[in-house]
Amino acid sequence: MNQNQITQAYQIAKDAYAAIGVDVDAALKKLETIPISLHCWQGDDVGGFEKAGAQLEGGGIQATGNYPGKARNIEELRADFLKALSVVPGKHRMNLHACYLDHGGKRVERNEIEPKHFQSWIDWAKANQLGMDFNPTYFSHPKAADGFTLSHPDAGIRNFWIEHGLACRKIAAEMGRQLGSTTVTNHWIPDGYKDIPADRIGPRERLIDSLDKLLAAPIDPALNLDAVEAKLFGIGAESYTTGSHEFYMGYAVSRKTLLTLDAGHFHPTEMISDKISSVLLFCPGLLLHVSRPVRWDSDHVVILDDELQAIAKELVRSGKLDKIHIGLDYFDASINRVAAWVIGTRNMIKALLIALLEPAASLKQAELKMDYTARLACMEELKSLPWSAVWDYYCVQKGVPTGMAWFNEVRRYEEQVLSKR
Repeated sequence: MNQNQITQAYQIAKDAYAAIGVDVDAALKKLETIPISLHCWQGDDVGGFEKAGAQLEGGGIQATGNYPGKARNIEELRADFLKALSVVPGKHRMNLHACYLDHGGKRVERNEIEPKHFQSWIDWAKANQLGMDFNPTYFSHPKAADGFTLSHPDAGIRNFWIEHGLACRKIAAEMGRQLGSTTVTNHWIPDGYKDIPADRIGPRERLIDSLDKLLAAPIDPALNLDAVEAKLFGIGAESYTTGSHEFYMGYAVSRKTLLTLDAGHFHPTEMISDKISSVLLFCPGLLLHVSRPVRWDSDHVVILDDELQAIAKELVRSGKLDKIHIGLDYFDASINRVAAWVIGTRNMIKALLIALLEPAASLKQAELKMDYTARLACMEELKSLPWSAVWDYYCVQKGVPTGMAWFNEVRRYEEQVLSKR
């Protein structure tokens, strides 16, 4: 479709949505204020830059596939990231792990990292008008080899990881200060037992103590917010995970941190869309790691499925978008990595658009009147309204390709850049 056809289709869509009380222009204005935090680790299969050619392993972190062209260094990762963003509408963020530091060729131990090791990332983000989020790397390290970090029975190892967490919070605060945009620092650990433990409470008591110590130093919430992330199980931790959902829900509520909900970190019959409203009532904020589990926490590329749309609708219906931070978390090495970023991010934005085009107030009013017939009828009618015409218009307005044209851009990049690596 050419631009005139897209504009005409948009006008038709506007009329269709206006008939049910939806202001499409207002929805698009709201959409452009919602950033998505794209995860750096999709670009190099969770490799990081602690040492050349390294591939992080262990702690349940596992990327499968060997598609050619992955980023091998900081410069390539940044170029790939910007290529992905060039075909995604809106302004977004980069989510960086501590193991992606720029140490100038000199290995730095994780409890000794400083803001200077991420200054080039901050400068790059500022030059490209990106916000940044951050993650301590509590895995793939000799002091995590036995599957425990912040809940380790050895106080020396616990202290090492506490020091790492403290260092990361300082780095995140500096990111927030220099970029003028609050950094969200997410704390996830792989700690757990492969088989049935004799002591379930001990590791959790140690984890509370460790988290309390590393979060004790006050940081201006305008610079950094801390989130804690739960998980059901991991590779090598199939029977017990120290940081379960119940543990972190209690911790976040009692310590007033953000809680992270990862779409792949629950039982296959559990959906995080059903948890969002409860978390928002008790926690000061919510961080999402939007992923797609296939039978387990397999971190497949996000698609526009029912659960993604349900997540987006819960976010919008809550009226608390100012307390919600949306990040992606998947790593598929079986397909073009840049395309994986683009597919997942565009789908997340599409889901938010669909949610913003819903007459939420009318639906809630029908529900309060117990008019469930009207509620169901409207919800079903929405499924056939022309949201895709609004999406195409939004892409044009933001100067990015519509339809499969973005894929042609990525294919050219693969032929000209990725294939030569």
